[in-house]
Amino acid sequence: MFLFFYEDFLYLINTKNTILEKENKWNKTNQWENEIEQLHAIIRKTPLVETTKWGGPVYTYNNKNVLGIGGFKSYFGIWFYNGVFLKDEKKLLINANEESTKSLRQMRFNSVNEIDEKLILAYIKEAIEIEERYNQTIEEVLEASYQSLRQELAQELLQRVKSFPPRFFEQLVIDLLVAMGYGGSQKDAGKAIGQSHDGGIDGIINEDKLGLDVVYIQAKRWENTVGRPVVQAFAGSLEGQRARKGILITTSQFSIEAREYVRVIEKKIVLIDGEQLTQLMIDYGVGVAEKATYTVKKIDEDYFSGE
Repeated sequence: MFLFFYEDFLYLINTKNTILEKENKWNKTNQWENEIEQLHAIIRKTPLVETTKWGGPVYTYNNKNVLGIGGFKSYFGIWFYNGVFLKDEKKLLINANEESTKSLRQMRFNSVNEIDEKLILAYIKEAIEIEERYNQTIEEVLEASYQSLRQELAQELLQRVKSFPPRFFEQLVIDLLVAMGYGGSQKDAGKAIGQSHDGGIDGIINEDKLGLDVVYIQAKRWENTVGRPVVQAFAGSLEGQRARKGILITTSQFSIEAREYVRVIEKKIVLIDGEQLTQLMIDYGVGVAEKATYTVKKIDEDYFSGE
């Protein structure tokens, strides 16, 4: 996508004409040679490709101009061609000529001591991400935005669930499992969950609406990691009930050992951690409400086929 404005191009061309009269490079006084080389060394640690344009060094990404570097009478620095889109949380970027430039932004330095490699690399990383984002298709941008919004919602959901008492968590488990097709009716599921508490089992729910098989459930609203001993105890409880299937749900996470354990045992135990729990809540509409819907349409080739 073409983001570099025409006014910025003219600004650089005018700068080029002035520079060429002296040194034919973007170091008008030749006093910043070592400092500029240090900037080069930092930038070369990134995926940017070094080129020469308009008489000076320009770094590109996917053939798009990302930044240039140079020295002037009172300062040296980096200019970002699409700097207007950078967050610039440190307030380091300036518009050298507000009347002539639209997207170009400069990061100026007055001495080598002002060069912060970590900070420069962070700005460059963001600049590269901007180029990648604007090279995406509309569908890719929408998908990335959707996934970002979904992740934020999942994190907010988990914090909200943790803030409520255990009884609310039990009801949430009921609502989610019914939404997923377990337990038959809400009434039947409500009777099943929370009734047993027998040998480490919090409830029993039908696997299908006909009740052809049952699933044993344990729900833990925990902050700490759930380890193998807890999962192993749950498996033992299933053995005591001669049960073959179980679901262990937690608001925290399971240890690697716990997950390895359920892979090797004969019984089928599904582990649902806090992250997966919130993703399922979003998928099945539990505890969330629809805010907006966007429909992406395309040409109907059948309509224009003439058949």
